[in-house]
Amino acid sequence: MRRADRLFQIVQILQRHKTPVTAQEMATELEVSERTIYRDIQDLMSNNVPIDGERGIGYLLRGGYDLPPMMFTDEEIDAIMLGVRLVEIKSDPDLSRAAKDVLAKIENVLPVERRSLLQSVRAIVPQFSEPPAVSIDMRQLRLAIRELKKIEVDYEDAEGRPTRRILWPMLTVFFDPVQLLAAWCELRQGFRNFRIDRISNLTVLEEHFKHTKKLELKAYLESQRQMDKE
Repeated sequence: MRRADRLFQIVQILQRHKTPVTAQEMATELEVSERTIYRDIQDLMSNNVPIDGERGIGYLLRGGYDLPPMMFTDEEIDAIMLGVRLVEIKSDPDLSRAAKDVLAKIENVLPVERRSLLQSVRAIVPQFSEPPAVSIDMRQLRLAIRELKKIEVDYEDAEGRPTRRILWPMLTVFFDPVQLLAAWCELRQGFRNFRIDRISNLTVLEEHFKHTKKLELKAYLESQRQMDKE
């Protein structure tokens, strides 16, 4: 690895963490000696990169510092390309167009000699089953998830029985071929998964729900994973 690339990777590692990172941890990840990391850290600090810390304790990057997107590594570009291709195949038209816009923006900031990385094929995304049609406006659902707003939906269960529910939308989950909404259901007073293609109407309400409910969902999902392992 070139030294310039290693310095960039050190900044990336520090950006990734909210707590101090030791030189040993960085040395292990980058496959170099701790002495090399200490030297690189000093060089970064002398070039006004806002790093706090010291030997034996660890290092932390102060907020407000960022690197230009043109510094994407080859592996990061591969990860972006794979993610974009999956979104194009699995998501609704609005999100698919947004994925293409992301690629266009990345291409505009990449150096000319590296733009070919966006065009060459290094991973193939498999073709999935045709997903069932979705009748609701997915932009409204994503808005409700981002702004922590409750929604009212008309939903049809697996037996075809219609119900109207107030949901606290948390996240969408992609399966093949369906897309699910994970939400807190006021009717059932618990977390439930709802097939989005079975939602016929959706209204975003003005009432918000607390962010702590998302933390409860995280704990719930973790408990489900533990049960699956047993």
